[in-house]
Amino acid sequence: MALWFECKVRYDKTQEDGSVKKVNEPYLVDALTFTEAEARIIEEMKPYISGEYSISSEKKTKISEIFFNDGADRYYLVKVNFITLDETSKVEKKSVSQILVQASDIEDALNKFNEGMKGTMADYEIASIAETMIMDVFGADLNPEN
Repeated sequence: MALWFECKVRYDKTQEDGSVKKVNEPYLVDALTFTEAEARIIEEMKPYISGEYSISSEKKTKISEIFFNDGADRYYLVKVNFITLDETSKVEKKSVSQILVQASDIEDALNKFNEGMKGTMADYEIASIAETMIMDVFGADLNPEN
C-alpha cells in the first residue's frame, strides 16, 4: 500500500503573458519517509523548474487509493464511508477513506470513482467530493526508472 506525501514546491513560474510569479504548488509523492518524499519531489521537479526552488512543506496524507485518468488534468478528493455491520451487536459501522480521483470535472470524478468501485463488494456512501489544488502525482510504480 502506498504512503502519500503532499509536498509544496515554491518557485518562480513564468505566466502565459511572460510575467514571472512566485508560486507555491502542491504535488503528491509516494514515499516511505519525509526524507524520501523530499528527495523524490526534488528529483521529479528538476526537469520542470529552472532557477531556484524550495520545498516549503511536506505532510502525510490519508489518501488510501488513487484512480488515475490519463485524459484529465485535475484531482478530486472523494471522502467515502465504507459501511460494515457488526455481527454481534448488529450495529452499522462506518469507516472513512479518502480516495483521489483524476478527472476533468466533478461529474467526471463521480463517474470515475463509481467506475473504480465496480468490482468491490463493500457497501459505501460518498460523503463529499472536492477539487484539490494538487498539480501532479508521482508514484513509485509510475516512475519507469524504479
